[in-house]
Amino acid sequence: MKRREFISLLGGAAVAWPLAARAQQGERVRRIGVLMGYAENDVEAQSWIKAFVQGLKALDLADGSNLQIAYRWGAGDVEQMRSHAAELVALKSETILVGSTPALAAATRDARSVPIIFVNVADPISQGFVSSLARPGGNVTGFTSLEFSMGGKWIEVLKEISPSLARASIIFNPPTAPYFDSFMRSMEAAASSLAVKLVVTPVAGPGDIERAIAATKSETNAGLVVVPSAFVTIHREFIIAQAARHRLPAIYGFDYYAASGGLIAYGIDVRDMYARAARYVFRVLKGERPGDLPIQAPTKFQLVINLKTAKALDLTVPDTLLARADEVIE
Repeated sequence: MKRREFISLLGGAAVAWPLAARAQQGERVRRIGVLMGYAENDVEAQSWIKAFVQGLKALDLADGSNLQIAYRWGAGDVEQMRSHAAELVALKSETILVGSTPALAAATRDARSVPIIFVNVADPISQGFVSSLARPGGNVTGFTSLEFSMGGKWIEVLKEISPSLARASIIFNPPTAPYFDSFMRSMEAAASSLAVKLVVTPVAGPGDIERAIAATKSETNAGLVVVPSAFVTIHREFIIAQAARHRLPAIYGFDYYAASGGLIAYGIDVRDMYARAARYVFRVLKGERPGDLPIQAPTKFQLVINLKTAKALDLTVPDTLLARADEVIE
């Protein structure tokens, strides 16, 4: 059964798990759910899932053989994520992999007795998902995606690639970035030392994004900082296009923004974290309790520069910045 057909079959309500794919005779078929806060047609999000599935396969867990995976995609819609979380519980998932902060909020509301492994979630303690990093307690553990000191780094790098920068518009979506204040503190500290004025601009849809970027362009020596979240990931192509249209230097939180035409990106390697999450799912299926597994921090960070975009903006990238880059797109 193709994955898309499987998702369609499970579409509206809880149904029995399909019986077409079987493990070898006598081997138990394990059932896991995947709840993503992103759109199903997002190529980047699909690459994360691919890394996760490959990680499972390396542990001898193969979807369609001794493993059944039910996928749900929230596409940035919080209410839809809550509905999907309830469906995965009703399907009797043995554990649920959750991608994004709003998806975790939905899962912890409806899957209180199901082990949950999260990826790409910021500050799980202050948001009340876990009690500590070393011993999370309860039914939740996983992989934090963001170091809040990166906020200051975004300001520093944007100033380095655009030395005339005097004003930075901070674009974020409140529902999918509840951790924003932690980033803001770091950005304020860096901005103060670099004489950069910060303007916070919440956005809730394409219209807000377009107005925010147009307003930023009306100021001289201005740039953009796009705070990562499920919302901005879904709208990244539009944001990048608007920044290009108004000829604004912008920095983003993940490498795939630069690959899509963004000027520069600094953040974690998300695919690596999904691959690592496979090991935690495996351990939970073997009987370990999520609350006993420590929260894992990012281990790989990437600085990616798009030279084609820099040229279009008439920016000369300093050699020192090029030397630090993990990837340069020409």
